[in-house]
Amino acid sequence: MSSTGLSSNSPAIHVRKSAQHHYSSVSARAQLNGRAATARDVQAIIAVSKLRVEREAVILEGIDWAVERGQHWVILGANGSGKTSLLSTLTGYMPPTAGEISVLGETYGRTDWRELRKRVGIVSSSIHQLVEGHQTSLDTIIGGRHAIIGMWGGVRSSERSQAEKILRLIEAEAIRNRPWRVLSQGERQRVLIGRALMARPELLILDEPCAGLDPVAREHFLQFLGRVAQTRHTPTLVLVTHHVEEIIPVFSHVLLLRRGEVLAAGPKSRVLTSRLLSHAFGASVELRHQRSRYSITVSASVGVVI
Repeated sequence: MSSTGLSSNSPAIHVRKSAQHHYSSVSARAQLNGRAATARDVQAIIAVSKLRVEREAVILEGIDWAVERGQHWVILGANGSGKTSLLSTLTGYMPPTAGEISVLGETYGRTDWRELRKRVGIVSSSIHQLVEGHQTSLDTIIGGRHAIIGMWGGVRSSERSQAEKILRLIEAEAIRNRPWRVLSQGERQRVLIGRALMARPELLILDEPCAGLDPVAREHFLQFLGRVAQTRHTPTLVLVTHHVEEIIPVFSHVLLLRRGEVLAAGPKSRVLTSRLLSHAFGASVELRHQRSRYSITVSASVGVVI
């Protein structure tokens, strides 16, 4: 059985029941602050209970997970573990087969999810492809106020003023008037974060934001993200990745997925272990933790085709 994370004050970790023979700390069912999690938990930013998604095959099974205020989470797993499918379900683009989902206190099936999306900021590669090449950084950010791509109608002075403030926040004043087509990948990611922040979201989802960045650009972006996360009124952050190197100190909890199920969830110090990561990625992995950052070494395997 999958399990949910705990509050940031709790040292507990919950591990999928089917992995009981691998790990000594096992929860019989998901818990939130010591009790069963439900999608109606009003304190949770995200609350998922017994989520199942099935199409031609089972995509997600028995997902229980809760994100509380004050926590920033990483969804971690190998390719095909269900990260993107979970995001699609949370944002209403992939309806669940069974279970309950609550986001920002609104329950799926009882709320217009199109309206809810206006309270959720998303940075993903799919948005990259929709931005027109001539659109400037400033205009891209302003468009986020109404969750649209491109500029339609007039822009109020208050919207332009807010966008200017966000440009300073995301450290992108120098590219204010540059068109999208000439921006680097890292600059585009900053602008898309600014676009998401324009609507003052309560939840910001970063779907593999470092994809396509070289090592130096990735590190600069992560440092930038850490600075943004320390500002006032920062929304709850959820980072989706399969690289532990991208888990910067601001992230407090990790949801570890494997084959569409929750392998473990809880404070990152408890979830990020060599043993759990080896099971999640299906290989012998050694995790290193130094200066508040993580890295892994994968043992050589002969005849393995991935």
